[in-house]
Amino acid sequence: MSTINSLTTVCSFDSDEWFLGCSEQAASLYRLAQKAALRECPLLICGETGTGKELWANLTHRLGPRASKPFVPVNCAALTLSLAESQLFGHERGAFTGAVGSSLGVFRAAEGGVVFLDEVGEMPLELQPKLLRVLQQHEVTPVGAAAPVPVDVQVIAATNRDLKAEVAAGRFREDLYFRLNMLELRLPPLRERLDELPAFVDFLSHKFARKYDRPEWRPDGQTLRRFAQYGWPGNLRELAHVIEQSYVLDCAPTLPTSDDEHETVGCLPFLNLARLRDEAVRQALERTGGHKGQAARLLGVHANTITRILRRISREARNKAAPENR
Repeated sequence: MSTINSLTTVCSFDSDEWFLGCSEQAASLYRLAQKAALRECPLLICGETGTGKELWANLTHRLGPRASKPFVPVNCAALTLSLAESQLFGHERGAFTGAVGSSLGVFRAAEGGVVFLDEVGEMPLELQPKLLRVLQQHEVTPVGAAAPVPVDVQVIAATNRDLKAEVAAGRFREDLYFRLNMLELRLPPLRERLDELPAFVDFLSHKFARKYDRPEWRPDGQTLRRFAQYGWPGNLRELAHVIEQSYVLDCAPTLPTSDDEHETVGCLPFLNLARLRDEAVRQALERTGGHKGQAARLLGVHANTITRILRRISREARNKAAPENR
C-alpha cells in the first residue's frame, strides 16, 4: 500500500516505509514515478550522489505491475569491457575460455521485472549500441549464441552526470540517451530542499530511534539552523549517516568542518550514555597502554572514532577551564 498527498509523501510497502519529502515538488516526483511504473516505460533518474536515485528506482518498481518480479541493479561504473557483455546479456557454454556453463546475464535474470542501470553515464561506449538494441528490439544475444533471445524488462537508468554534455562530448550515444529518457525524474540536492530538512530529520530520527531502541531526537531551532547552513555535499545519504551515527555512538550529531575536524551540533536526550562511552574509551586506552588502534578494536569501533572522542573531551576540558583562567 502507498499513500501520497501534496504535503507529505510517505510510501509504505509491508514493513518498509520511505519518506520522500513534504512538498508539492516531492508529490510531483512521486506522480511521475507512478506514471513510469504503470506505463512500464524507460525512466532516467538524474541527480547528485546521495539524492536517493536507487530509492526512487525501487519505488518505481514497487508501484507498477512488475512489483512481484525481480529488481536487478547493475553498477555500470564497475563493468569491465571484457566481461560486461556476458554479465549483461549472458553467454553459452564454451563461448570463451572459462565458460564451463551457460549464464543468463542480468537482462534474462530480470525477466518480467526491472533492470536498474546505476551510473549509466559510466557505461563503456562500445556497449551502448547493444543496450540500445535491448531497448529497441526487446531482445538480447548471449555471447556465443546463434540467435537473439526475447526479453521482457523495464529499464530504469540513473546518473549523476549531465548526459546532454556527455552526448555533446561524444562519450554517450544520442540515440541511447533519447531511448532511456522517455521520462526523466530529476532529483534536487538537499541544499535546494531546506524547507523539507526538518521533516527529513524527524523521519530519520524516528527511524533510527526504533532501530537502536533509543529516545527519539528532537532538534531545537538553533540546531536546525546550523543544519541548514551546512552544504550537505553527500545530500540525503549524508544526512542519514550523520543522524544514524549519533544513535550508534550515543552522542550529539557532528558535522565535518574539515578533513579531520568535526563540530558537535545540538544534543541528544541520552547524553548520559555518551559519558558512559567516554569512560569506556578511557578504560580501553588504559588497558592498551594508550594505543588508539588496539582500543578501537577492543571497543569494535573505527580508530577515527577514538580520535574524535578524545578531541571532544579535550575541547570540553579546555572550555571548562577557560573561565577559571580569566
